[in-house]
Amino acid sequence: MLALTILSIFILIIVLIIFLEYRNEKKYQAKRRSESKQKTKPRKKLKVRKVSPKPEVKPEPTPKPEPVVEPEPVPEPEVVIAPEPEPVPEPEPIPEPEVVEETKVLPEVKYPKFSHARLVEMGLSDEEAVEFVQELIPQIELQIPLIEEVMNIPDFHQMERLTHSIKGSATNIGTGGVSDLLVECNTYLKSGTDIDIAKVYFEALKHYTKELREQYA
Repeated sequence: MLALTILSIFILIIVLIIFLEYRNEKKYQAKRRSESKQKTKPRKKLKVRKVSPKPEVKPEPTPKPEPVVEPEPVPEPEVVIAPEPEPVPEPEPIPEPEVVEETKVLPEVKYPKFSHARLVEMGLSDEEAVEFVQELIPQIELQIPLIEEVMNIPDFHQMERLTHSIKGSATNIGTGGVSDLLVECNTYLKSGTDIDIAKVYFEALKHYTKELREQYA
């Protein structure tokens, strides 16, 4: 008897679940149909406004030209001959001032005898200092024809560059003679433009290089 009651309750529960599922399905189907009807509603037609044609603009009438009235002739004025003016005496010519030509000042290029005492003060022996000077001489002699070549152009920038390359070696080794000359010459070539002054320095460079070679022969 108890088993029959439990079975009846179980069957009742199953039937109740099936009924709830069926009702939910009906509600879902009804919701889908209402949504599909809203989506398929016809769109409102856009109203097309009629544009009225613009009124034609009539050209304005061209005004008639007014008649040209010629002016009355004016009588010519009488010509009065003025008396001739008295002759004016010509002014005496003003003498032109004399132009005094400026005399170009060339550098003296006189320097004391070259000395390598700076190397000795740095701790080198006299023989080692002499060797440094003997190595400097051919370096200067190699630059002399190159300086002369750019001087014939003339190219002051290249002259300054070439003298600068040997100025440092000369001033590090000694003072006076070719060393002082290269300092003064290179300083002028940085801003100077007078070829005559540059030639004076160049001739002095050849002279003091020759003097240096004879001094350290």
